[in-house]
Amino acid sequence: MMASKETTTLKSRKAARIDTEITVPPDKSISHRAVLLASLSNGACTITNFLEGEDCQSTAKAMRQLGIFIESPEPGTLVVVGNSGRFTKAFGDIDCGNSGTTMRLMAGILSAQGFRSRMVGDDSLSKRPMQRVIDPLREMGAELSADGDKSCPPLCIEGDRALHGITYRLPVASAQVKSAVLLAGLFAKGTTTVIENVRSRDHTERMFEFFLIKTKREEIWENPNSPKTRHLLEVRTTIEGGQIPESRDFAIPGDISSAAFWLVASAAQPGSRLLVKDVGLNPTRTGIIDVLIRMGARIREVIETSLHGEPVGNIDIKGTTLQATTICGAEIPNVIDEIPVIAVAAALANGITIIRDAAELRVKETDRIAAVASNLRAMGVTVEEFPDGMAITGGSPLKGARLPCHGDHRIAMAFAVAGLFAEGETIIEDAACVNTSYPGFAEALRHIQKGGHIKGSTPVLSGFKSPTP
Repeated sequence: MMASKETTTLKSRKAARIDTEITVPPDKSISHRAVLLASLSNGACTITNFLEGEDCQSTAKAMRQLGIFIESPEPGTLVVVGNSGRFTKAFGDIDCGNSGTTMRLMAGILSAQGFRSRMVGDDSLSKRPMQRVIDPLREMGAELSADGDKSCPPLCIEGDRALHGITYRLPVASAQVKSAVLLAGLFAKGTTTVIENVRSRDHTERMFEFFLIKTKREEIWENPNSPKTRHLLEVRTTIEGGQIPESRDFAIPGDISSAAFWLVASAAQPGSRLLVKDVGLNPTRTGIIDVLIRMGARIREVIETSLHGEPVGNIDIKGTTLQATTICGAEIPNVIDEIPVIAVAAALANGITIIRDAAELRVKETDRIAAVASNLRAMGVTVEEFPDGMAITGGSPLKGARLPCHGDHRIAMAFAVAGLFAEGETIIEDAACVNTSYPGFAEALRHIQKGGHIKGSTPVLSGFKSPTP
């Protein structure tokens, strides 16, 4: 475990039988957007259960640099006083740290602010391309450029250009690009429409509605009246410019992407049982559940409430011997963050799992395809790497290894989970990056590794989803 902030290695060994319940950190994607929408609003907003990881703190710090009053009266709570979309010029560069979400979403806001801004990031963020967000914002009349190699940060935005609405079809499914365009659309003259051929996560649209921004969402289907053959052709999201979010308090649910590590750990251990409580169950984020069900895990998800537009509930999972599957096409955008830990599940499953159409992983915090393939091979797994994915031959025993994570929090956590099934010790080097999204991961790993038991009697479980024969 990480014994202190100074410790940068993460260690794991084979786990005892998992029989426990957990909660997970607040949702990272929603935490980012809550700060931005509150800052754009017309008054004070209280955000509860805010993720205090480094990435979301980067967004809060950036808004403070732009003159927004933000205080934290207690851990996990922010009071944000919005200024109706009017910000003041930052003193110096805006440091986005490791957060691509901060940089890309703020590009949409800063494009209409009337002053010049320059956003920078750490070494990892400075290698992530920004052209995909630059192109549509330029179409809207913004003037911005990436000063690094290959359209990478620093990202410079002149900000003194009048924006106009556009209709933009996303060339690649990306919630970040969609959100940047919609945020810029709040400041644009006329109507802004984003068209998706493949549905991406929709937190921004849901939060727009909660903060009383009028939007229109349309789904266009092929064979809409035939449940068996109907196919989603596109999703259109439209907003009118000139709207100001209404200040409202907002509570953030648990992050299913953080839960994914423990879902895989339980799914791959025959006889295990895990209950994840109070987690977001947005249907654009639950692809990990569908994948694990196909692989054989028995899962029950129960939506208990709608928390400010987001469905929230519990996930109950019972583990088994997993079987290989294929993950590709329209499913990829809704599991893109979970692919590293899904690859670990594939290594533990019988058969060959195929992952395709995931070239987006090449330009995350690191090249996640290459990093996952290399680390799996170091643990004794046969992996064939493709430009857009990989083929993983599972079922062979894993062996402990000393592994790099390349400064990527999801790589670090995924292979800590792999270590729960390996012979010997698995050591993840330079793993302090997990604090970007999951403060307390080491403590949760220790709990899972030792096999915590639920206090009191174990409830009778029913209604599990099982794989289709």
